Amino acid sequence: MLTTDIIDALAGANHGDPFAVLGMHENQGAIRVSTIQPGASAVGVVDVASGRQLAALAQVHDQGVFSGRIPRRRRPFRYRLRVTRADAVLEIEDPYRFSPVLGEMDVWLLAEGRHTRIYEKLGVHAATLDGEEGFAFAVWAPNASRVAVVGDFNGWDGRCHPMRLRRECGVWELFLPQLPEGTRYKYEIKDATGTLLPLKADPFAFATELRPATASVVSRPPEETRKGAPEARFPSAARDRPVSIYEVHAASWRRGEDGRVLSWLELADRLLPYVRDMGFTHVEFMPVMEHPFDGSWGYQTTGLYAPSARQGRPLDFAALVQRFHAAGIGVLLDWVPGHFPADAHALARFDGTCLYEHADPRQGLHPDWQTLIYNYSRHEVRNFLAANALFWLERYGVAGLRVDAVASMLYLDYSREPGEWLPNVRGGRENLDAVAFIRETNSLVGAAHTDAVVIAEESTAWPGVSRPVQDGGLGFHYKWNMGWMHDTLNYMQSDPVHRRYHHDALTFGLIYAFDENFVLPLSHDEVVHGKGSLLSRMPGDRWQRFANLRLYFGFMWAHPGKKLLFMGGELAQQAEWNHDGELDWGALADGQHQGVQRLVADLNRIYRDTAALHQCDCEPRGFEWIDFSDRDQSVIVFLRRGRRDDAMVIVACNFTPVPRVGYRIGVPGPGHYEEIINTDSQWYGGSNLGNAGGLDAVAAPCHGREYSLAVTLPPLACVMFAWRAPCS
Repeated sequence: MLTTDIIDALAGANHGDPFAVLGMHENQGAIRVSTIQPGASAVGVVDVASGRQLAALAQVHDQGVFSGRIPRRRRPFRYRLRVTRADAVLEIEDPYRFSPVLGEMDVWLLAEGRHTRIYEKLGVHAATLDGEEGFAFAVWAPNASRVAVVGDFNGWDGRCHPMRLRRECGVWELFLPQLPEGTRYKYEIKDATGTLLPLKADPFAFATELRPATASVVSRPPEETRKGAPEARFPSAARDRPVSIYEVHAASWRRGEDGRVLSWLELADRLLPYVRDMGFTHVEFMPVMEHPFDGSWGYQTTGLYAPSARQGRPLDFAALVQRFHAAGIGVLLDWVPGHFPADAHALARFDGTCLYEHADPRQGLHPDWQTLIYNYSRHEVRNFLAANALFWLERYGVAGLRVDAVASMLYLDYSREPGEWLPNVRGGRENLDAVAFIRETNSLVGAAHTDAVVIAEESTAWPGVSRPVQDGGLGFHYKWNMGWMHDTLNYMQSDPVHRRYHHDALTFGLIYAFDENFVLPLSHDEVVHGKGSLLSRMPGDRWQRFANLRLYFGFMWAHPGKKLLFMGGELAQQAEWNHDGELDWGALADGQHQGVQRLVADLNRIYRDTAALHQCDCEPRGFEWIDFSDRDQSVIVFLRRGRRDDAMVIVACNFTPVPRVGYRIGVPGPGHYEEIINTDSQWYGGSNLGNAGGLDAVAAPCHGREYSLAVTLPPLACVMFAWRAPCS
């Protein structure tokens, strides 16, 4: 029997156990069916086997609660509901006649926080139950008193589809038959006190509405690439491979003719041939995950499992990745597991409690960005994030992830003054839960996908960032070398007349260059917030500014470490990056800008094709100083080596505008030294001063070596010579 209290709870969307009341129930040999159909004038129960209506349900509450006994039936049977509304009569499946969606093993793994591919269970998934096709919804909200699915299909009315709570794991679930793909939906949640919260988007949604709308969209994820062809993911983890990354903001690399953002497929059509022609081995996208605010560039993510709707369908992004990988270019994604925005429709106080974030602002509020920090002590939160890393690797087949703001995760006092943070259980400043999460995730990724790469943006001296977990490290493959970037960029901004006083800024990085596996980053962070473009930060007149930038790029590509350049750097863009526009492609009408672009393409080609410049990027064997002490003339000379003894390149950099003719440098032995790059070449916009294609070593001791070269060092230029062994 339905009591008045139960009926009122159903009508008021307050019943926490709808499957105990709604649907078909047997009681003392009688069959009763109850349903909520707001706006209906009549509801009948139809026997599927015969097609006959067996009973008309009585309306027991004016908010659309219908209930009644089925005459002459004593056992449950398969039925449908015939619902009469003002505009139509519909025969529909009753969601409350179906059995639970999650199996017992699923519930146990979810409760333990050990379901490594939790995205296969939570969120929305196509399912077939009792012969009916539809979508199964599941959401973690353990402290809610009631959760309902709302959307286009029920007029966003929380009374219509309350969910079943699986108490063992705090997950609410519901199967909705006959639901079309593309349907918009959210979760209507009431907290433990019955207070209605703002409608929540699905944390596991595979697709979303276009901002500023915030609903989730019923969508199927791509098929698993781990079950596909071997080339589904581009191998990137081997340290002896050349890695030259082009960092891209998808919405502002290039715009359509009408100023609109390019779709994923349009972007693939234009970006892929450009990256291939420029010789980059990888493209790294700033976060493609859904985010409401364009000005966050994707770093304030609300939909970790959904590519942004700005560029179109999720499957189109999957197609973009496949096309890049088929062309031999790896796709990396920026990934943000360190914080999330406090938008009311997203994760903040998801079930009325601090579910995903720390409750104490000294641990849960990021002071720089006013975002919320994940509570890494909760195994369900770690599970949510670690599974997301696998999701992008397996469902979209990306080559790897670059993890944003790792330092902010590692330190409890990051950007905090004394008294604004809480020490760990040992009294220290390290975030032990975050460290455990990072190690667990990197171990999980490494075990599942040995070819995938994980890169840390980590700006401190934390030891062992790129050391394996089993050796006490954090388990990343590479770490951004922020120290190198800051030191050398500051050096390049100084007037050449003063560079002799800052010579150590060029050489200091080699003291620790092999402590980690480094990526040398000239990222988007260096061309925003009033810093200007790379070109604008170079000193001197116009010619010298371009020459300085060419020199800097030559030095960077010759230096140990993998390479990363943010889009526009290769154009020598004059203006600071603007995320609301596109790159200054018109600059290429000028020969100096063209020259820088040609240089970057040639540097990538030489870097890829020359073993000495990439094979030992992360090993001391790969680098040797020839002369680091000529501070008075601001010249440095060094040697790069590959695995084989005959793979050697001599690099000489002149950081002044003074040409130096007959500058003698010691070399490893006799033979011809071919000039393979000269950043002062006329082809790049330089003065074309050089060494006629190469020089032969002579038996004249220099720099402690028996043989030497008398080279011409052009002004503000980097020159590279590849050793060609003499014929025996």
